[in-house]
Amino acid sequence: MAAYAILEVDVHDIAEYLVHQQRLAPLLESVGARYLARGGEARQYEGSGELWRLMVLEFPSLEALDEFYTGDAYQNLRAHRDGCSRSRIVAVAGL
Repeated sequence: MAAYAILEVDVHDIAEYLVHQQRLAPLLESVGARYLARGGEARQYEGSGELWRLMVLEFPSLEALDEFYTGDAYQNLRAHRDGCSRSRIVAVAGL
């Protein structure tokens, strides 16, 4: 069953964030993940607070997402990502 990572990202260094995205792309591809939404036009209908850049990624399963997130390859990219942005990430299993 598919699982989805929902990310809200506040980018403060776009040049470095683009480098992060380039390094991330082959890792996502290698685990069968794909973007469903990536920083396009967004609207906030309820809640409060600043709306950051939104992304939705589909993974083959919640287990695959867990393995990707906790794996060495992704964790090695986190320091770079954390240096150019801040994120909120949640995961949910699909139906």
